[in-house]
Amino acid sequence: MNIKDYILYFGNFGYLFIYIILFAIVFAESGLFVGALLPGDSLLFTAGILAAEEYINIYVLLIVFAIAAIAGDSFGYYFGRKVGKKLFNKPDSKFFHKDNLLIAEKFYEKHGKITVILARFIPIVRTFAPIVAGISNMSYSIFIFYNVIGGIIWSSGITLAGYFLGKLIPDIDKYLLPFIIGIIVITILPTIFHFRKESKKSNIDKFL
Repeated sequence: MNIKDYILYFGNFGYLFIYIILFAIVFAESGLFVGALLPGDSLLFTAGILAAEEYINIYVLLIVFAIAAIAGDSFGYYFGRKVGKKLFNKPDSKFFHKDNLLIAEKFYEKHGKITVILARFIPIVRTFAPIVAGISNMSYSIFIFYNVIGGIIWSSGITLAGYFLGKLIPDIDKYLLPFIIGIIVITILPTIFHFRKESKKSNIDKFL
């Protein structure tokens, strides 16, 4: 049995369960601490490919992802606004590291409000950016404007990229693993370069 056979076996409940799981992952990845450990771009891309193979419906998928991304960021914003600077005093745990919060804060300092959109495409920053927006007391009317734009561009853009590639390449599901690995590598490269840059800068500061 392939993926579609398993889904059909459970009927409509099978489809509903998949959409709920996908919604939960994107929601968490957009605004919860644990989201930093979850797949983001690779999940959207893979889901797009599966939609191209008609395992799931592309239109429902786009709506589910967009709502999840926007709602997740909004939750992160309110969480940051309510908890505020207490987060910086919170001890590091398995799911929370102050360094991640500081990375998002520096990103905001550099790019301003547009960070709400840009952060969508950068792992870790994507999860913590809405929290920092809440901490900095950014007006929610401004935040939600950029949040909706960023959420739709990110979720729809990457999902449709997987979808159209799936339509372009016959039986692309056979090559799914290499594509997923490639997406993961591409999306984490900016974060790796950032850490290396900050590490070198820190070493220079210590030397001086």
